[in-house]
Amino acid sequence: MAVDAAGAGRAPARTPGAPPRRTTRPRRGGRLVPYGFVSPFFLVFGIFGLYPLLYTFWVSLHHWDRLTGDGGFAGLDNFQDLFADPDFYTATFNTFSIFLLSTVPQLLLALAVAWLLDRRLRARTTWRALVLVPQYVSVVAVALVFSQLFGRDFGVVNWALQHLGLISEPVDWTAETWSSHLAIAFMVMWRWTGYNALIYLAAMQAVPRELYESALVDGAGRMLTFRRITLPAIRPTVLFTVVISTIGGLQLFAEPFLFDPQANAEGGTEHQFQTLTLMLYKYGFINNDAGYASAISCVLFLVIAAVAALNFLVTRRLGGGSGR
Repeated sequence: MAVDAAGAGRAPARTPGAPPRRTTRPRRGGRLVPYGFVSPFFLVFGIFGLYPLLYTFWVSLHHWDRLTGDGGFAGLDNFQDLFADPDFYTATFNTFSIFLLSTVPQLLLALAVAWLLDRRLRARTTWRALVLVPQYVSVVAVALVFSQLFGRDFGVVNWALQHLGLISEPVDWTAETWSSHLAIAFMVMWRWTGYNALIYLAAMQAVPRELYESALVDGAGRMLTFRRITLPAIRPTVLFTVVISTIGGLQLFAEPFLFDPQANAEGGTEHQFQTLTLMLYKYGFINNDAGYASAISCVLFLVIAAVAALNFLVTRRLGGGSGR
């Protein structure tokens, strides 16, 4: 049968009575559908995230009394007064000191607990549930209990240290900078170590078991396996906990506020454990100076963003630059 060479490159003719073929070109409205699915996130973020942030910055540029309202444009006066305030630098030092004393040991201890829970233990589910017990307890109750434990006259901590011969006189934990920072750091560690340990444990459970079996065949011990296999595998999770702990640690409020017997947001008689959030609360809700408190809030936001970004970069650099 001869083939028509002229019609070889043409599409076959449509059969009479058959429905017309649909074009594959998407409709104009179909291109907007994906944006409609993601728009709720941006809408909620704009209302509850971006707008309060911009409004806070606007208030920081005014002499704004929380009860009477706007008292006039101030420009950068609130920021100039803040950077000239010695209490601001004291609060900044206290914030970073408590943050380092609580976060670094907390994450290291969480890694150790997760490593132990990853082993084949009896009643593993029970042990894993027990590490979350501090999360069930209200932060107010935690602060009150630890305030009693670190009491000067009848505190269990002073009693134990005296019986061990480590101190001769009871320590007034709220009176000194180092003692108050240690006490608050222990509160934070007790509350959040188990939470981070379960996050690490979930990441460890996702590591292929074949890698451990191969390392065991090659004669690697548990510590070498942990350093060479487990840590590189859970590096993204470690990075996540470092950033989240940084954000939470620099916003510490409830523990130092409730640790102070006066509960007046002063952070002790000489501001020895007043954090930036306590200072913000003092000026915003006790002194009713919303403009100055908003300036503190803006500076705190920039500090947290800078430290979180620095932690992210350092952690990635130490981990070899792997962000996946």
